[in-house]
Amino acid sequence: MKKILALVMALAMMLMLVACGPAGNQESQPPQGGGEQTNAPQGGGEETQPPQGGADLSGTYDVTIWCPEAAVELTKTQVANFNSSNTMGITINATVEPVSEADAATNMITDVSAGGDLYFFAQDQLSRLIQAGAVMKLGQGAADYVKNNCVASSLVAAKSGDDFYAYPLTADNGYFMYYDKSVIPEEHVDSFEDIIADCEAANKQFSYELENAWYNAGVFFATGCHSDWKTDDDGNFKGIDDDFNSDKGLIAAKAIYKLVSSPIYVNSSNADFASGSAVVVTGVWNYATIKSQLGDNFGVADLPSFTVDGQSYHLYSYAGCKLLGVKPQSDAVKGAVLNQLAQYLTGKDCSLQRALDPVEGKTPDGNPENGGLGWGPANTEARNDPAGTNPALAALEEQNKYSISQPNIHGSWWDIAKVITTDIKASDGSDEALKAALEKYEESIKAVFDVTDEIRNAFTVIGKVNGSDWDVDFEMTNDGDIWTSKDAFEMEAGTELKCRQGKSWDVAYPAENYVVETAGTYYVQLNAATGEITLVPAE
Repeated sequence: MKKILALVMALAMMLMLVACGPAGNQESQPPQGGGEQTNAPQGGGEETQPPQGGADLSGTYDVTIWCPEAAVELTKTQVANFNSSNTMGITINATVEPVSEADAATNMITDVSAGGDLYFFAQDQLSRLIQAGAVMKLGQGAADYVKNNCVASSLVAAKSGDDFYAYPLTADNGYFMYYDKSVIPEEHVDSFEDIIADCEAANKQFSYELENAWYNAGVFFATGCHSDWKTDDDGNFKGIDDDFNSDKGLIAAKAIYKLVSSPIYVNSSNADFASGSAVVVTGVWNYATIKSQLGDNFGVADLPSFTVDGQSYHLYSYAGCKLLGVKPQSDAVKGAVLNQLAQYLTGKDCSLQRALDPVEGKTPDGNPENGGLGWGPANTEARNDPAGTNPALAALEEQNKYSISQPNIHGSWWDIAKVITTDIKASDGSDEALKAALEKYEESIKAVFDVTDEIRNAFTVIGKVNGSDWDVDFEMTNDGDIWTSKDAFEMEAGTELKCRQGKSWDVAYPAENYVVETAGTYYVQLNAATGEITLVPAE
């Protein structure tokens, strides 16, 4: 009888946890099955379902939110609006801390328990967050919310395998072309060759960071090439399907050579019109600066087309996102509340507030702290609203017709693919030399999965060290979690470096580059448990 009674009570408790609850406004609907994972390593562990529907979520919750510094005040305002508008009796006591989306993942995996409950992060960090058990897997209802409310290009960024792990926050991490209208006439903006000629005639620079895989991949995509990394549901990389080393890849290499062999080429995506550029290929983050630099000569457009052997190809780009992650929670009720807040923050109204034009100063209440970040929404309704755009976002929208949604990419690929352009630039431009650059690339990507466990787990030093420029990994040895460089390095004050694992950027410390304060000769030491780097003077 006691066993039966215990079973009845257990079943009653389960029914209470999955009961249906009150409907909120459109942006505050319960996740309807938005599950979470326990904080297990390698993305494993049993999935815990938060209360659904009629479960009582009312109460006050202490929540830490990490977002870029520029968004801190706006995020505080949006949380206050959530508190006053939700119909579930939820009050969020939010601590909003400035942590950039580039650094959030490194900080999270270093100490998940101390990480933000909600955090903005760059999409290429998703796999390592899943593997560290630092991001909640979305249940079916939450996944349906993402699929029904976010633009198609953002969906692949939020997935690993068949599962969704994050809420798309923006869909603006792409690039296009800013140009000086006094140098580049409007009738030339669609021609790569005409733009190069205009720059050469005016002795002005064409800034295009082609010695960077994120940018040079777009030239290969333009000719029909692909590079697809395969991951499983736990975020582990299983293989790559890539055809850059092909006849189509050779066409792309010829196009790259056209620019990098010109004296006006500059390997940069910085907003440097003030220092002599007539063209800069970059993104929305430089909009305000460039508009200020160019004034009446401000021009912006999608990327041009290039011609090889009589065939025209429109330059492609990557289309990327910022994502909003939810940290796995031991308290299922708080997990459900965090999903409510995440859906609100990625909904139409909040997305429009972040999207407003920072140059024009358009904000909901005239307060620059409450809007005007110029971030392109991932929310479909906000994306289609005229208030959610500016000239840079309009150019990005046009370029997105010629873009590839950026998937999860192995951290070693960025170093491997950027060398393609370096080798093309150093060549004589002949077919044989260009093919050699592509063959070298193919050999390097095939070797990614031939790496031994010893190399995959080992840390190295990389940076502007020992005459290198972020292109050489220096070995380290370890005693437990303490790793020390095999060699001592003579370094000037201001020298920047990192320690990374497996010669890949998937795990690298610290989040920001380590900067040497005092010149000297040092061994570099890393505490892999904390991510802390110290310099040990050489005797």
